[in-house]
Amino acid sequence: MEINGTELIRFIEMIARDKGIDKDIVFKSLEDAMIVALRKRVENPDGLEVKVDRLNGNITAKETDFDGVTRDVKIEELGRIAAQTFKQIFVQKNREAERDNLFDKYSGHRREIRSGTIQRMEGPNYVVNLGDAEAFFPRKEQVPTESYNVGDRVRGLVLDVKKQGQKVKIILSRTHPDFVKKLFELEVPEVGERIIEIKAIVREPGYRSKVAVVSYDSKVDAVGACVGVRGSRIKGIIDELNNEKIDIIRWNESAEVLITNALKPARVDSITLDYDTRRARVVVPDDQLSLSIGKRGQNVRLAARLCKWDIDIVTVSQEKDWKQRTLAKFRMIEGIDEMLAESLFNSGFDSFADMSAAGPEALMKVPGVSLDIAANIIKHVSAHPDPAETINDVVHADGAQRRADNSFVEPGQELEEEPSEDGTTVSVAGDDTAILREKIFGKTSGSSGARG
Repeated sequence: MEINGTELIRFIEMIARDKGIDKDIVFKSLEDAMIVALRKRVENPDGLEVKVDRLNGNITAKETDFDGVTRDVKIEELGRIAAQTFKQIFVQKNREAERDNLFDKYSGHRREIRSGTIQRMEGPNYVVNLGDAEAFFPRKEQVPTESYNVGDRVRGLVLDVKKQGQKVKIILSRTHPDFVKKLFELEVPEVGERIIEIKAIVREPGYRSKVAVVSYDSKVDAVGACVGVRGSRIKGIIDELNNEKIDIIRWNESAEVLITNALKPARVDSITLDYDTRRARVVVPDDQLSLSIGKRGQNVRLAARLCKWDIDIVTVSQEKDWKQRTLAKFRMIEGIDEMLAESLFNSGFDSFADMSAAGPEALMKVPGVSLDIAANIIKHVSAHPDPAETINDVVHADGAQRRADNSFVEPGQELEEEPSEDGTTVSVAGDDTAILREKIFGKTSGSSGARG
């Protein structure tokens, strides 16, 4: 087998250029392949060494036998089987090098946006040509309201990169919240420059997103900068998301303020927070109920996930009815009139169980509660361990998340593992409000909620 060194150098340079592999790696692949091909032609395969001159392409093969004597190995007489072995090993080594090179390149592009062309369909999945690689665009990472044809351009987030055999599997996503985050970085310079930070994003892909932002420059309004003059900046993002609705929310460390902002455009009358269970009861005006729930429950569901709080929504009328029933029970206790019942309620007591657990000392801190009245209260609640009054027809959305150590995930943070999607559950009763909920959510089973 006659080998032309100049042609060999050109061949190696061509492979390195076409495959995007470093020349030294191709040289090393050739040397390794030659060693495998020559192993059966020498006495001591472990003592075999092949070198390719990087300048002139000359190949030298030497064997050190068991006696320590080194001699040249003729490669010109390489047989057909050995030559075939050399070819297979050389191609395999270069494919591995190409895979490793591609993996290293796209591993550095995780959570970045890349554009490509739909090359073919594989069932409900697409294969996207990125130019120098193929990406897998699975059904679960596609927006339900979008569809593509072969040849269409598509932008997606590089969600994951992993080695699979001799190939690299690049997974694209258009449903991940980070896709929206990267679009904001591209369209809003202040986000890219970290003047404005996106603290949290939640999505129902294709329908609605909520984005919480904060500005670290007092001269820059976070919401206004993201929207742009006459909506110029947000329009580019909405166009890319095919008219997905985006709510931009002002971030706040206060859970009460954050929940209020997250439920916009609905107005909130009051909020009661239970930090032990991470549950918030939000009272809204009667005419704001439908707006606070949102179409198919999207508004309250996304707000709960954004704030990492379970949210119960009740109307002012429901709250008023519940309070009246609770105060009526308090007035049954000897020595408690309407004013004192109101004072106990406003101090945080909303059930006999609360009073029993608090004890007389805590009750006596309430204005108007003397030692005798506190004793009467304890005697009555011990004899009548009635459960707390409940608010029927509560709209509930799960949002609180717990870690493995049973601590809560704070707003703006994420679980180490991706949490599952929580649906919205709604309790209904036989009134006009229940009919409204049924129209929005469909039929659901009844439940009730107590004061947080």
